Amino acid sequence: MLRFASLGSGSKGNALLAEARDETRATRLLIDCGMKLRDTERRLRRLGLEPSDVDAILVTHEHSDHAGCVFDFAAAHEVAVYITHGCLAALKEEGKVIEGVKTVVVRAGEPVAVDAALVSPFTVPHDAREPVQYVISDGAARLGVLTDIGVSTAHVETTLSGLDALVLETNYDADMLWGGAYPKWLKARIAGPFGHLDNRDSERLLAALDRSRLKHVVAAHLSQQNNRPDLARAALARAMGCEESWIEVASQEEGFGWRELL
Repeated sequence: MLRFASLGSGSKGNALLAEARDETRATRLLIDCGMKLRDTERRLRRLGLEPSDVDAILVTHEHSDHAGCVFDFAAAHEVAVYITHGCLAALKEEGKVIEGVKTVVVRAGEPVAVDAALVSPFTVPHDAREPVQYVISDGAARLGVLTDIGVSTAHVETTLSGLDALVLETNYDADMLWGGAYPKWLKARIAGPFGHLDNRDSERLLAALDRSRLKHVVAAHLSQQNNRPDLARAALARAMGCEESWIEVASQEEGFGWRELL
């Protein structure tokens, strides 16, 4: 069985939890850890887990809202960190790597087994050092996670086709971004090819996938200044041809509760 939940999603911090079970064990993976240590621990307990229940952290990239607490949490709870070489180098330059933490270097296109879970990193265009996103499988079901990507690619769409569940960035509404108060350079960075997806981009990406197996679609990484949940939900519902209420939205404060893939 595969299940997943979010501790929180947005510019103030991101962490997604995936749990793969086989006949003898449960493997629990944090995808990113961008909140403060005590907040992360509290949010895990809200989902019914202790920090010691986490087996590994998968890091997508070095930006603080994704990696700010990775090594603090890993050191405090003896958790392994799975990370690309470029991301690890960037965090070392920032002084955020703690010696003694077990670190496993991953490479896009090279799946790695983490106990009961198969982890498949894939490359994405984003303004970070060797960023990746992940597909997690228990051998039967597959969960895809895609946040922090500036533009979709054929490789991304191939990788995410045929999933059972997808957590997909809907970062901003273009009209809200360009009409808002952000400085021009920041708007250009967000909307650029190494920034983030707006609702319409996410809608087009989802529509391009093989969606025949999808049981859960979650809109994630919404900007609190430049998007609204109803706009993100409507965009993904159009791509799925479903009721808007079927689309889940991951919030900054609450994330979302457990979703199961049996």
